[in-house]
Amino acid sequence: MAGSLIKIDEFTVSSAVSNVILGGGSSGSSGLNASINSTYDVYQVVYNNAKVSTDGTTKISMRFTESGTPNTTANYDRASKFLRTVVSFSNLSNTNQTSFNTESSIGNATGEHQNKTFYIFNANNSSEYTFMTEEATQVASTGELSGQQGGGVLTVTSAVDGVNFFSTGGDINSAVFTLYGLKK
Repeated sequence: MAGSLIKIDEFTVSSAVSNVILGGGSSGSSGLNASINSTYDVYQVVYNNAKVSTDGTTKISMRFTESGTPNTTANYDRASKFLRTVVSFSNLSNTNQTSFNTESSIGNATGEHQNKTFYIFNANNSSEYTFMTEEATQVASTGELSGQQGGGVLTVTSAVDGVNFFSTGGDINSAVFTLYGLKK
């Protein structure tokens, strides 16, 4: 059926890790040798119930991989709207970063977690920029709910074969990371 999601790769974090690669061929965390390629025009990446080791300072950020290796160049630009239940919204943007940085830190108290969905476009087209949209929800130990909606672009023309999620301080203690292709 057109518009269906086809699962390509999945990795469940059950003990602390500093990073996860979905796709990326043989570099992938799952060991499935899966890749983002020309099979699909649009890919979806989801992580659910992410929890971290270091309270209040850890962020989960994302980079694209090329030939299974994270692209760490300062070519990531993004903008988003950050919505919170206890204070007003804020507009966020970054240019020339080494990753798509998540603006909100995750805590490690009971009940705290983060969920995110990314849609990735032009990933396998080496003559176009790869870009993404993002949607996030998060629950803090205080009960505060927050959300984020935005997008970003890797401002170099290259073929992307996966995504790399990493912790900016501490480890990712638990989460389920899944890569899907959107059937044409």
